[in-house]
Amino acid sequence: MELRQLQYFLKVAQKEHVTQASEELHVAQSAVSRQIHQLEEELGVQLFMQKGRNLQLTPVGQLFCKRVDSILKELDKAVVEVHEFLDPEQGEIRIGFPHSLGIHLIPSVVAEFKRRYPNVKFRFKQGMFPSLIRDVISAEVDLAFISPFPEKHEQVEGEVMLTEELYAILPPNHPLAKEESIKLDQLKDDKFVLFSKGYSLRPIVWHACLEAGFTPKIAFEGEETDTIRGLVAAGMGVSILPEMALFQTNPLQPARVRISEPKVTRTIGLIHRSDDKLPRVAQAFRTFLLTYFGLQQQNENPKNTPVGS
Repeated sequence: MELRQLQYFLKVAQKEHVTQASEELHVAQSAVSRQIHQLEEELGVQLFMQKGRNLQLTPVGQLFCKRVDSILKELDKAVVEVHEFLDPEQGEIRIGFPHSLGIHLIPSVVAEFKRRYPNVKFRFKQGMFPSLIRDVISAEVDLAFISPFPEKHEQVEGEVMLTEELYAILPPNHPLAKEESIKLDQLKDDKFVLFSKGYSLRPIVWHACLEAGFTPKIAFEGEETDTIRGLVAAGMGVSILPEMALFQTNPLQPARVRISEPKVTRTIGLIHRSDDKLPRVAQAFRTFLLTYFGLQQQNENPKNTPVGS
């Protein structure tokens, strides 16, 4: 059994198609098919079955796939550890985050870290709350920014990095647009532009409205902060967004008003697998973030500490 066979097998399992797998692997389709066939012969089982134009794992194929996926991830980690040992400041950090943090927070912290350690590479993966948890558990990412911070979880752990205030955003011509602050129940008769189900900001806004004594009327739903902000600016409704999602990215902007009652906030945390040791470069980034957000004393500032220490 060869490593190449396992890599080809896993790619076909992911794509459910030999042609697509061969394109990503940059090898001939016949080579992929041949390696899969040899692997099945060696194991004495059928790993795939035809389903329409696609391939589907057989029950034993699914069992084998889980083990192969785990083995190849461990192998990738071993390669990373070797490279870090040879040169700790040239490692790669795999980090996940929700879309709302990609506008300002992620670019800011990465730019500051890269200023100190220019040779460290980053691999990014965006996702919603459930998928970010899964990505950490499955070792798809080393670290993940997540909101809200999961207080209790058997397989992940971490720290709250900051608590962020959420603001009401209103069309520029809204009667309350020029107010310094409002009570949330003043928007009970307005229609809301909310995130779609599955996005962590939606339940935060929903529960805040319920706490204010009303159920929000939904005019539109969106999946990106730019969409929410743009629809509100165009007069399609009102919404509530975190401060870091309100940085101007286009000329059409909604009004921003502080909510005095109830106070609406969200926690933003950094999580990692609780049963696994972080790669050295990822641990250095975590230490840097703790200082960046004021959670560690200055004498622990990673600026003065080599990544490999």
